[in-house]
Amino acid sequence: MPFTGQADAVIDAKQRLALPAKFRAKWNPASDGVTWMALPWVPDKTLRIYTERMFEELFRAGRASPSLFASGDEARLEQAVFSATERLEVDQNHRVRVPAWQIEKLGLPREVVVIGAGDRLEVHPRNRWHGGFDAMLGEIGRLAERRNRGDER
Repeated sequence: MPFTGQADAVIDAKQRLALPAKFRAKWNPASDGVTWMALPWVPDKTLRIYTERMFEELFRAGRASPSLFASGDEARLEQAVFSATERLEVDQNHRVRVPAWQIEKLGLPREVVVIGAGDRLEVHPRNRWHGGFDAMLGEIGRLAERRNRGDER
């Protein structure tokens, strides 16, 4: 079941983010894993959060060969992704502690929006998300057309 929708949230003074109920309802710790994996996506200044199992699935799907033989761009990509990804433990109040360095690198403010992005959640600065949402909705047709043509950039 894909993650869909959006919810306003807050990163508190202890860098904790409460996972919105609408997303927790789609998460099954028995099949999805008990932790989440957070990857700062610097090009978009967002935090991508995957279930433990989805992150493992994406890892296996992206492996053409053992990393022993990785070189060049492939090796650099692995270094970047895996050194930047952090495991997020969920506490009894359904909060995860986002590492301070990830918050700093992305410039995430206290007020954020957690969105469903299919196989992952994303954390965006609230003012930027709400400020650009209408424009993004207006681009859906153009983006879908580009994707169907195979012209994704």
